[in-house]
Amino acid sequence: MDIYIKNAHLLDPVTGVDTRGGLLIKNGVITSIGPLPEGEKEIEVWDVNGALVVPGLMDMHIHLREPGREDEETITTGSDAAAAGGFTAVACMPNTEPSIDSAEVVEYIRKRAEGHLVDVYVIGAATSERKGELIAPIGELVEAGAVAFSDDGVAIKTAKILRRVMEYAKMYDKPVIEHCEDETLAGGAMHEGITSTKLGLPGIPSIAEELTVSRDIMMAEMTGARVHIAHISTAKAVQLVREGKAKGIKVTAEVAPHHFTLTDEAVTTYDTNAKMNPPLRTGKDVEAMIAGLKDGTIDVIATDHAPHSPEEKEMEFEYAPNGILGLETAIGFTCTELLHKGHLTPADVVMKMAVNPRKILNLKVPAIRTGEEANLTIFNPELEWKVDVKKFRSKSRNSPFDGFTLRGKSLGVINKNQLFQNDA
Repeated sequence: MDIYIKNAHLLDPVTGVDTRGGLLIKNGVITSIGPLPEGEKEIEVWDVNGALVVPGLMDMHIHLREPGREDEETITTGSDAAAAGGFTAVACMPNTEPSIDSAEVVEYIRKRAEGHLVDVYVIGAATSERKGELIAPIGELVEAGAVAFSDDGVAIKTAKILRRVMEYAKMYDKPVIEHCEDETLAGGAMHEGITSTKLGLPGIPSIAEELTVSRDIMMAEMTGARVHIAHISTAKAVQLVREGKAKGIKVTAEVAPHHFTLTDEAVTTYDTNAKMNPPLRTGKDVEAMIAGLKDGTIDVIATDHAPHSPEEKEMEFEYAPNGILGLETAIGFTCTELLHKGHLTPADVVMKMAVNPRKILNLKVPAIRTGEEANLTIFNPELEWKVDVKKFRSKSRNSPFDGFTLRGKSLGVINKNQLFQNDA
């Protein structure tokens, strides 16, 4: 693939590139930055009209559902949704059927992802079948390509098993990614508070998350292992991470766009597309998510993309499954709620959506530099568009954001000598 990207705002906070101009890619490699070199003919020119060209974004927390629930999503449809959303890499969670607790399942996913523009990385289960009883074969999973370990969907059940998982993960310098929720306080349908009382729905209290965040940070301190707090959602949890970082404990955290955008008030219509775990919290929690992003307590923006079939979501609120789609709206909400409101700079967005996810997972960070393979996201932070779930590339449609107007959209991605462009 040979292409010249014209009229771009090239931005790479790691290499220090922050300039307006062009970028020449030949056979998938960045060969020059600046004007199109003389003598270059027969080159496709893409005028991006001032859009940002940045290192390819990565979503380190998605659910591809394959193997086991291909009716909800597949590796192919999930990768297509990622490309449409502006991502060149994703990491998939292990709550598949069967769980990703063996080398065979890791290798199956990697084989199925071959040839696609989007890099698919695999997060292995921390325990066998994610039951929290027997530690998974960590070394075998690492050899097969697992980049982290998690029992996502639930926290690792006991402190004893958590300690063993962390000790093994530390041997391979892999993070343990925790869904922080005390199972004895779990089982509700939404955030426990005034709104849940009004609606008559069973609640999940904030402390269910905070107890487990506290446990995990303390265990990381004792073992010296790395812990990553998935989809953080409460103000106290953010403060616990902040304090852990200040002590030098190896803790990182991510937040999903819905947790810095919506509150539990979104549940008042009983729309099951607003049901997720952790649940939507209060306005003060949303403010804490934004503050944590601004001061660096929260390292990553990740979607927790969780497809579900219409049949599953079209149930009574209390019995519907948790989870919403996120890949194709992430840039839109990040620009609308964070960039345009002055909470983050474009460079901050690149750090939290391209650089930090890969650093946490020990992956090579793409760079805008001559001689580097082109791994790029092109997005226009000013482009207004209306969310239409019928046009999603995902196999599912469970999003509470249908009809929302957002400002900021991916125009396309380049990776592995392939180009994907969104419709204008």
